[in-house]
Amino acid sequence: MKRFFPLAILALGIVAFFAFDLGHYLSFAALAEHRHSLLAQVQAHALLASLVYMGIYVLVVGFSLPGGLVMTLSGGFLFGAVWGAALAVAGATLGATLLFLIAKTSLGDFLLAKAGDTVKKLQAGFEEDMWSYMFILRVVPIFPFFLVNLAPAFLGVPLRVYVVATFFGIMPGTFVYALAGSGMGAVFDSGQAFSAAGLMTPEMIAAFVGLGVLALVPVVYKRIKKQGEA
Repeated sequence: MKRFFPLAILALGIVAFFAFDLGHYLSFAALAEHRHSLLAQVQAHALLASLVYMGIYVLVVGFSLPGGLVMTLSGGFLFGAVWGAALAVAGATLGATLLFLIAKTSLGDFLLAKAGDTVKKLQAGFEEDMWSYMFILRVVPIFPFFLVNLAPAFLGVPLRVYVVATFFGIMPGTFVYALAGSGMGAVFDSGQAFSAAGLMTPEMIAAFVGLGVLALVPVVYKRIKKQGEA
């Protein structure tokens, strides 16, 4: 029975999220509606607010709930770009690590079935260069965040590689989104609708692709070196 306890917790968390419509609170509309009271709480209880925010982020990622982007943008809005990004990176890394450890248990088969056949497509990349490929998957959102959290656990990626690559890999994108979030106050005050899709400008996409290409350099180097030795 103990081995099914994590599955029960995950199931209850997901059911509760949708049953009680908690997704309503992880939205730009809710942030705009409650922004003044939230900012007041952050100003009055900065440390506690930071811990609560990070804890919620851990739960969102750990339970694979929708709302990660809203959380990151909210972090920038409430705490500023730098501190908001730092809290988001810490929360996302802890949440992803929690899911990784659960996937390493007897729940691995269940979660693997949920992830689908796409995991097999990732296997060759990890076998080629584990560090670089893990970093690429974090920098460039080629696959869903949920899948990238799970696949390494099934493909033998060590916890150390997973945590370090996750922590540093999500930093660039997280900071960009937190920086965008720090300017949301002006949008809310103007009464305009805030769109997450509008953040993906050609410049931002180019920046993410550039970081991904940079992470590919070790893989390309190793391949060229092997061909030269053959």
